[in-house]
Amino acid sequence: MIEKSLRVNMDRLLGADELHPAEIFNGTGTSSYVLICEHASNRLPRALGGLGLKPGDLERHIAWDIGAAGTARILSKLLDAPLILQRYSRLAYDCNRPPESEGAMPETSEIFDIPGNRKLTPEKRLARITGLYRPFMDAIAAFLDERAAKGQHTILASIHSFTPVYKGKERHLELGLLFDRDAWLANFILKAFPGDKARLNEPYGPKDGVMHLLNLQAAPRGLKHVMIEIRNDLIQDHAGQNIWANRLTVPMAQAATILGGENGHRNAHIR
Repeated sequence: MIEKSLRVNMDRLLGADELHPAEIFNGTGTSSYVLICEHASNRLPRALGGLGLKPGDLERHIAWDIGAAGTARILSKLLDAPLILQRYSRLAYDCNRPPESEGAMPETSEIFDIPGNRKLTPEKRLARITGLYRPFMDAIAAFLDERAAKGQHTILASIHSFTPVYKGKERHLELGLLFDRDAWLANFILKAFPGDKARLNEPYGPKDGVMHLLNLQAAPRGLKHVMIEIRNDLIQDHAGQNIWANRLTVPMAQAATILGGENGHRNAHIR
């Protein structure tokens, strides 16, 4: 009965011709890293229309992490790491939030109202949970299970971006390395970025509820992990994405070598 209910709710949200929420890019990559980009897209399921937003609002950071997917794809090639991306906007469901969180289907994002998320019925909330959140999380879990069954060493890294101005306040930070239960990888990567423009647990941290995916998928498995936040004006175009992916590749590859199981990385710029 429960399985039938889940299937019905998924069908209500996504049509048969709409894409599965999880895209696996470079799935046969040989790196220890598995990269995740849960805010990769600003696409909305057809059933949700435009959520009542004004033209252009879906291009804003409220709908996706600008530049994160492009940076993650280049990093995936440089490290030869599998990458799993969420194909739908966080305004439909933010896959870095649990179903009980207000931020999972936000009525307000930053200073913007999201009319299509107001006063959702339990049935509509369940349709988004079973249609977007569960399939995405299940795809990650299945991918990690397969690696575990093969005895592959795995490190999880999620790739995000943040705005240079938030609620009127400028952010001079360029890179944030976030952690909750395990600081090792964040601390290691930080050493490659001396100065005050890279920091731990900024501009967000565990208190902000942003570690849900890693706490759910990595921590229980005992996997080293980190959440990487890059200021989005630095990665708006391919050139910036290439610069930052290359900057991150060396310390990430070095960390993997220390942790074991890494065969190096592709030491070349992606253009």
